[in-house]
Amino acid sequence: MDTQRVKTCFTITFTDEQYNRAKGYIDDMKRHRNRIFWQGKEGKSDDELIIEQIAHRILSGFYNNEPYVAGKHIMRMDSSKSV
Repeated sequence: MDTQRVKTCFTITFTDEQYNRAKGYIDDMKRHRNRIFWQGKEGKSDDELIIEQIAHRILSGFYNNEPYVAGKHIMRMDSSKSV
């Protein structure tokens, strides 16, 4: 099977609790600059890192403690194969 590349843009919603949890995670990661977490994240602002962490948790299912919970966070998805 050939590898395919698709660029996808998600519009998500999140709570203050989710934001604060992600902010705490990023603050903790700042104390551990040698972790693999930092690969590819050079030059990103704290807010970019926080939003990226929230999106990662939503899309990875960390907030899905019941079926289809991610669906209420993902408001829109646009994809394009021409990357």
